[in-house]
Amino acid sequence: MNIYFAEFIGTALLITVGSGVVANVVLKDTKGYQSGWMVITTAWALGVFIGVVVAGPYSGAHLNPAVSLALAITGDFDWSLVPGYMLSQLFGAAVGSFVAWLVYKDHFDRTEDAGLKFAPFGTVPAIRNYSSNFLSEVTGTFVLIIVILHITHPMIGDGSDTPIGLGSIGALPVAFLVWVIGLGLGGTTGYAINPARDLGPRIVHEILPIKGKGKSDWAYSWVPIFGPLTGAALAAGLYLLLVGLTE
Repeated sequence: MNIYFAEFIGTALLITVGSGVVANVVLKDTKGYQSGWMVITTAWALGVFIGVVVAGPYSGAHLNPAVSLALAITGDFDWSLVPGYMLSQLFGAAVGSFVAWLVYKDHFDRTEDAGLKFAPFGTVPAIRNYSSNFLSEVTGTFVLIIVILHITHPMIGDGSDTPIGLGSIGALPVAFLVWVIGLGLGGTTGYAINPARDLGPRIVHEILPIKGKGKSDWAYSWVPIFGPLTGAALAAGLYLLLVGLTE
């Protein structure tokens, strides 16, 4: 499988499940209506598991521009592959949110609150304070990346251009990692911790003919983009420092 297509498919699967569980919890008359934060965080974690299992053998299953950036900084991923990975992740996230919308379209139509209609697509802060919101995204992504870098040491393998990284072996611990970040740090901003996860679906929300939808909140959109990228860069820097101290 082409590495970029693998990133696209893996991210699309992740977001289909992730956007889907938010729709299931917040939209009117679903079976999971108002089932709560534990349901949302659990499904997002298992969505990561699904995406990593499928894409891992082919692309390393980054599924997140922050992961691709961090691995490039640590020297474990070719910088020339980063733009293609990020674009694949962005398009995969957009398609995943579109599929979730199709599945739950009747419930979108029955839901009157425009904010709830937006929730399956993008993150919004519980309290809008851009500096605090940015810090929350930086912190959540920092934890994600520093632990990923210690779960396994990704590298470009066997002289080919195909990256090997997290793979299927890393799927379960990474799923637990995403779960605990959601439970412990996700209550402030909804823990995007992934620029593609937020930007792709936010674009889809903007263009879809959703009945009674509100604004796509572009004023906030920079936080779930630059917060995770900043957190990833900081985590990669610390990882390099720790590796240097042990050598």
